[in-house]
Amino acid sequence: MRSVFWENNQLKMIDQRILPARFEIVSFTKHQQVAEAIKNMTVRGAPAIGAAAAFGLALAGYESASSSSRELVADLQAASLTLKSARPTAVNLAWAVDRVMGAVTVSSQERSADELRQLVLDEAQKIADEDVEINKRMAEHGATLINDGDTIIHHCNTGALATVDWGTALGVIRTAHKQGKKIHVLVDETRPRLQGARLTAWELEQYGISYEIISDNMSGHFLKSGKVQKCFVGSDRTTANGDVANKIGTYMLALAAFDNGVPFYPVVPTSTIDLSLASGDLIPIEERNPNEVLDIQFQGEPVTPKNAKARNPAFDVTPNRLVTAIVTENGIAYPPFEISLKKVVK
Repeated sequence: MRSVFWENNQLKMIDQRILPARFEIVSFTKHQQVAEAIKNMTVRGAPAIGAAAAFGLALAGYESASSSSRELVADLQAASLTLKSARPTAVNLAWAVDRVMGAVTVSSQERSADELRQLVLDEAQKIADEDVEINKRMAEHGATLINDGDTIIHHCNTGALATVDWGTALGVIRTAHKQGKKIHVLVDETRPRLQGARLTAWELEQYGISYEIISDNMSGHFLKSGKVQKCFVGSDRTTANGDVANKIGTYMLALAAFDNGVPFYPVVPTSTIDLSLASGDLIPIEERNPNEVLDIQFQGEPVTPKNAKARNPAFDVTPNRLVTAIVTENGIAYPPFEISLKKVVK
């Protein structure tokens, strides 16, 4: 099923905070609730939060009591600011909101308020539907990079949960498996929120794909041992020069892969490619609550001293020199990325 979908005039999403212990669908009727769900990671993954934000605008349209198109547009613009501020690093969020608002702006003078409300919902649904098709196209391109018998390291979660359906990097692995290739996945646990251990492992079990969970600091060991053939990751924003912002820990994985001659492949829908930024140095990096780092236990006892402090950047940037190629729905981009990324985006 889809991780984000519209049903009975409500936005519904899989609650990713409680997997794999429980599988629950949560419903939303207000755009502020959607913004909070993006912040607290009820929904996560760049494509998924983009679709969620677009549907959040549809909720904002139905929340508004405005009877005139002009007043409704003003309410939608206010809601768009709330939604776009929920998480700053992932470019899909702003891209989806801006796409919906662009459609509204073009049509606002010739449609009634109710027609605009329907337009917002229709555009959000298009974004969701397109995401599924884009992921499947990316997966077909990326699966050509996987050989029968490969062992792959995967960081964070990039499967159906991180998108509307199918997945980006994990979608590539899923497609290779469906093609009959015998593959094995080493799943980085992905501290501090453990998206790999909780979500990627859960998804791989659903697909019947062989896997083992490893702690993030084990990746270098396995890469050096010669037992890993590929690394596949996602991206929350990729800049014009091919720098890749992704879940914290990706940069360390890329360094170890580069040092050991193992190909490193981000799988990136073109909506995640931000050609307006020249390099990853310009990407805003979200810092989350340090309690995500501190609130851990070992044998039932807190690990950290009572007064300990922590830092918690949610993302890091992998420089393009460590990237072998970038998989998109329009093909595989190879260096120099300044040229190839422009081609796949266009």
